[in-house]
Amino acid sequence: MTVNTPYATVRRVDEAERQAVLDVLTEAFTNDPLVRWLYPEAGPLQAHYFRHLFTHPTAEAYLAGESEAAAIWLTLPADHTPGEEPGGGERLRAIGEALAPRHPNGERHLYLPCMGVVSGRQGAGLGSAMLRHRLERADADRLPAYLEASSARSRALYRRHGFEDLGEPVRVADSPTLWPMWRRPHSN
Repeated sequence: MTVNTPYATVRRVDEAERQAVLDVLTEAFTNDPLVRWLYPEAGPLQAHYFRHLFTHPTAEAYLAGESEAAAIWLTLPADHTPGEEPGGGERLRAIGEALAPRHPNGERHLYLPCMGVVSGRQGAGLGSAMLRHRLERADADRLPAYLEASSARSRALYRRHGFEDLGEPVRVADSPTLWPMWRRPHSN
C-alpha cells in the first residue's frame, strides 16, 4: 500500500526492499546515543538487530520519500512476553530486562521498535508522515500503539502524534534515557 502525504510518499515494502530498510535504519541510527551505547563499534551487530525484526510473523516495513526514512512495526498479541534480543550482548539484555515490565501486556497492540530518518532529511516531516500513515490505520482498527523514545527530540515527535509517557523514563547504568510511550486509538 502506498500513501502520498504532503511531505512524502509512504509505502509498505516487500521482501525485495528489506535491504533498503536496513540501510536507512543503519544510517539513521549511526549517531543515536542509545545505539552508540549498545553498539560502541557500529557494524554487523546493529544491522543484525534490525534484520532480526523481519523474522517476526507480523513485521511490517515501510519506506518514505526516496528511501530516506524507514520504520518497522510489529502487531503483538495480548499475551506477548518480550523475548531476548539477538546480538548486542550484556547491554542490550540489560535494557531489555528493564523495559520488559513496562511493555504493555494484556492488550493486542502495535509496537514500533524502530523508525529512522537519514541525516540531512531529519526535521523534514518524513517521520511524521510515517507515523500518520500507520497510526491512521491503527485508529480505524481501534489498535493502541507502544514504543520507546530514545531521545528528547523523538519523544517530542511522538507526543505530537498522541503518544503519552508510560511511567517514568528508564535508564540502565550509564545508558541514555528511554521513554516508554503508549497511544490509545483516536476516534475519527
